[in-house]
Amino acid sequence: MRNEYEDMTAQRWFLGLWVAVCLLKLLVAARLPLFVDEAFYWQEGRHLAAAYSDLPGLTAWLTRLGVAIAGAHPLALRAPFLVLAALVPWLVVWITRREFDERQAWQAGMLALLLPLAGTLGLLALPDAAMAVATLLCVDAGARLLRQVDAGAALELAFGLALGALSHYRFIAVIGVGLVAMLALPEGRRVLRDVRVWVAVAFGASAWAPLVAWNFDNADAGLRFQLIDRHPWAFHIDGLWFVVVQALLVTPLLFAALAHASWRGVTGSAVAARYFALLGGLVVLGFFGLGFFADVERVSFHWPLPGYLALLPLLPATLAQWPRWLRRATWALAALGLVLLLGYYAVVSSADLRARFAAQKWYPANFAGWDSLADAVRAQRATMPTNTRIVADNFKIGAELGFALDDPRIAVLDHPLNRKHGRAPQLHLWRLESRGRRDWGEAPVLLVVGASEVEYKNLLAHYHALCRKVGPLPPPRVVNIDHGRQRFLLFALDGESPQAACTAPAMAYIDTPLPGVRIGRTFDVQGWAFKDGVGLQRVEVTLDGTVVAQAEYGLSSPGTGAYWKISNDPNHPYVGFGAQVKAGEVAPGRHWLGLRLHGRDGSVEDWPEQPLRVVDRP
Repeated sequence: MRNEYEDMTAQRWFLGLWVAVCLLKLLVAARLPLFVDEAFYWQEGRHLAAAYSDLPGLTAWLTRLGVAIAGAHPLALRAPFLVLAALVPWLVVWITRREFDERQAWQAGMLALLLPLAGTLGLLALPDAAMAVATLLCVDAGARLLRQVDAGAALELAFGLALGALSHYRFIAVIGVGLVAMLALPEGRRVLRDVRVWVAVAFGASAWAPLVAWNFDNADAGLRFQLIDRHPWAFHIDGLWFVVVQALLVTPLLFAALAHASWRGVTGSAVAARYFALLGGLVVLGFFGLGFFADVERVSFHWPLPGYLALLPLLPATLAQWPRWLRRATWALAALGLVLLLGYYAVVSSADLRARFAAQKWYPANFAGWDSLADAVRAQRATMPTNTRIVADNFKIGAELGFALDDPRIAVLDHPLNRKHGRAPQLHLWRLESRGRRDWGEAPVLLVVGASEVEYKNLLAHYHALCRKVGPLPPPRVVNIDHGRQRFLLFALDGESPQAACTAPAMAYIDTPLPGVRIGRTFDVQGWAFKDGVGLQRVEVTLDGTVVAQAEYGLSSPGTGAYWKISNDPNHPYVGFGAQVKAGEVAPGRHWLGLRLHGRDGSVEDWPEQPLRVVDRP
């Protein structure tokens, strides 16, 4: 009776936690702005194909399914992924119950919900939700086959392998490690001698055919990007951060418990436990080793998740060996980790909260400002001829605007970001890759440029490259979001392309005061500013968006022209400015210092703001 009562208690806890987490994710997913990758997958879904340059087809198909059923809303787009994510803890329960016992099954399911990387699955329309389900199906099929090879287990393996093949290139790691785990076990080698298993493997392998065909037809562009172009393949010490990052994301005690579970499983005698431990442990260790040679610029912290999922059935028995206080601390820390990660997404969903962190390194630029940009584009387009085309300068803007405006055919200029993220081949296939004015003819164009997507040191060169494609740039409509941390420029091109020197948006820099410093109510502002092609007429200093001083413009600044060698501003070297600001009655605390740059062509551009702290005494 005691065991039955404990089983029922564990079940109730699991059910309550599962409902609570699912509801929380629904609420967050409904408000969370669309991540740039999600928007591109939506665009792929509007161009249905068997495979794409960056992924197999499943993710795009699911986005198409979501919006087809419930409309063009982020929650609708994410709905299929939320459903898949909701299945993950149930699959963990299913596997653990068969291999161990009822109470451990519900506990493992709860751990699947609390594991932050697993508990937040589905919040974004990304391949990881489907790949997690595919991983657990293969794990379950492997455990069943180790007991007895039968048609049902072989069919489950075939389905899991096919689902994984349609999810992501990374699923190859699960397949390879799964084969190694089977070969390492005598029972596994027996399984591999059965023809039914190889029929299942062949079925799973056939699911890679669309991706293989796409790469065959496109000079292996997708495979080259995933395996070669995005990785330096040279040793770098940054791989050591893997343990720190994973311990923080998994939560330190849970990470230690997973490592302990893997060790106990490998050294134990139970076949299923050894299989789970080998599969999970080798996946995690494999990605740890890869971290010393692979891409460190893009997000990769979620890669080991399949390994953690394979280890979850072993966790309850492992935690049972720990002292009671340590078990409780592990559960509590895992819950805190999930809350913090969900809280991060909640902060990202709030424009006010996001703006407060505009100066932080972790500012979520890929989530920020897309609705505001879409509103500005609609307003600007309404002032232009009805046949005006929208052209984006990179794939992020093209996809996000496409979703907001329900237009999957927005053309995109050549941009380093398109190649960096492996999207250039797909844009080329869709014939959305634009060369500029020579493709547009005399048609009016609204060009949308992401100024904050380019490193500042390369920004002037980027503007000059735009000039070569479209001619001198007219005065832009500036869209500053979160104090300019996310910055867009809208250019209304009327079809004429005069042969003249490059006219570009203004460039500026505030030398003093430095960002974040404490200042008194009266302080000096110094820096430089220029505008290629026409020059600046005057510079104003703003505080929290309000003009507080007229700067003296035209001070000598020879170093500016020496650094920006390609600049053609006629005012060089007299492009420096200085002003004294009297903050007056502003409240002590954090404020945002900015510039308003007036060009001789009539342009008015607000420069991105930087934070400072006003104190009564400096």
